[in-house]
Amino acid sequence: MQLPEFMRSTTLWWTAVVAMTFAAFLVALLGFVYWKTRDDLTMRSDRVIASQIDFFARLSPERRLDAIDDYLKQDPGRLRLGGLFGPDDRRIAGNLEHLPPNLMADNAVQEAVIDRADESGQKGQAVRLIARRLPNGDTLVIGRNVDDVAEIAHVVGGALALGLLSTVLLCFAVGVAMNARARRRIVEVNERVQRIVAGNLRERLPHRNTDDPFSKFAMIVNGMLDEMETLIHALAGLGNDIAHDLRTPLTRAQLTLERGRANATTLEQLQTAADKTLGSLDQSHSIITAILRLAEIERSQRSAGFGTVALAEITREVVDMYEPIAEDKGVALLIQSADELSAHGDRDLLIEAVANLVDNAIKFTPAGGQVEIELFRSKGENIMRVRDTGLGISERERDAVLRRFYRSDRVKHTPGLGLGLNLVAAIVKLHGFRFTILPGSGCVVEIACPYASTLS
Repeated sequence: MQLPEFMRSTTLWWTAVVAMTFAAFLVALLGFVYWKTRDDLTMRSDRVIASQIDFFARLSPERRLDAIDDYLKQDPGRLRLGGLFGPDDRRIAGNLEHLPPNLMADNAVQEAVIDRADESGQKGQAVRLIARRLPNGDTLVIGRNVDDVAEIAHVVGGALALGLLSTVLLCFAVGVAMNARARRRIVEVNERVQRIVAGNLRERLPHRNTDDPFSKFAMIVNGMLDEMETLIHALAGLGNDIAHDLRTPLTRAQLTLERGRANATTLEQLQTAADKTLGSLDQSHSIITAILRLAEIERSQRSAGFGTVALAEITREVVDMYEPIAEDKGVALLIQSADELSAHGDRDLLIEAVANLVDNAIKFTPAGGQVEIELFRSKGENIMRVRDTGLGISERERDAVLRRFYRSDRVKHTPGLGLGLNLVAAIVKLHGFRFTILPGSGCVVEIACPYASTLS
């Protein structure tokens, strides 16, 4: 017969195992407490008996009888037992009817069942007692009823057993509650996953802002789903973007060839048409090369080529490359570096990222403006900031400019592919750095990387 589904839960079975283990430990602990309590009470009772018989034995025969009578009268709980017997075992004083059989007069504590004789009548009792033979031949017996010890031990044992039962039941109740809670969350997660599989890419797993491991796992999965949604949307529009951006130069090349074939009458005119066609084909080749480069960077997971890179050094190399271009356009290219900072990464890729930022800054800065590259350290990070005095990037376009082939309406007339910042973002992501477009006049962008070391 198959068990109900909730009984097959791993959580519930583990709870049962833990509860049983805890119960076994608790039984051993409570058993020790019960035994220790009973043993301590018995030992205390035995010490009282021993001290009393020593006291009575030291008294004179005349005073001993009165002392025994007073001792037994001051016993409202009827716990004390005492008796004085002659050499012929005849009772002289006390509430003990007769000597128990096999009683040893050796000052050792013994257990016996005796007949108690007092004003309430005879009654059998289980007692612990000591018998001592006196110098005059009499036998002195002092004892104590152990029923109170047994009752106290019984109360302690009952309380411990009740605590054990309630603890085990509580463990099972907690296990059942945790199992039900986990099942509800799993059912909810399963429903949302099914909606995601069905095509609802905006669905996310439920989570709470706590340190619950399940919530942490859900947040990790949600982050993965966010990334997947972004990639799927990017892939969905990538084909259209590539087709759109390649169509223009290819169409221009086709029209140039057709016009050249139809209208050219001299070799020079044919060469001019061919040159224009090659220019359009070069632009198409540049687009394809840039796309392949982006795919290569985004697909790369290797860090074998990573090492300590001097940021000031690669910045100076980029400035040396673009300084003639900036001079031709009338743009001042400045560099500020208070410290020789470093980062852990791929030197060639970082040069490519910085070169793209500087190229964009010079391209979109009008004549008479300036481009400034600044290196500094802030809050445990090494930061490279590129600032220009161009048109800048509006706040609503800061996310859009990182998409492939995006070009703002304000710069449509400027040559470009719309892949530069996307390439920079891919390189920064590969390194685990931070790329930010800051507010301010002109365009201000920065790459922030964890502090590696200071190079001399």
